[in-house]
Amino acid sequence: MSRPFQKRPAPHQRLTPEQAARQGRAATLAFEKLRQSEAVIAFLNTHDDSIGGRPIDLAVTSADGLASVEQLIASLPKGTPVAA
Repeated sequence: MSRPFQKRPAPHQRLTPEQAARQGRAATLAFEKLRQSEAVIAFLNTHDDSIGGRPIDLAVTSADGLASVEQLIASLPKGTPVAA
């Protein structure tokens, strides 16, 4: 018998306020530079060898990771399409 109102564990750990702020900053900067949602999603979720990981993961992990992502975004020409 199932228990419909039983509390279940969360499937993943929630971000801290600091992590969420870094994630938001990375996403905002990427959107300001790339201007297309599909390009932003591809950029943030695609492994980049120059920074050693997925930009969104690095931005969430630490302030240094966010700084690396900010530098990478700044180096992109405006409106750059991102190959996925």
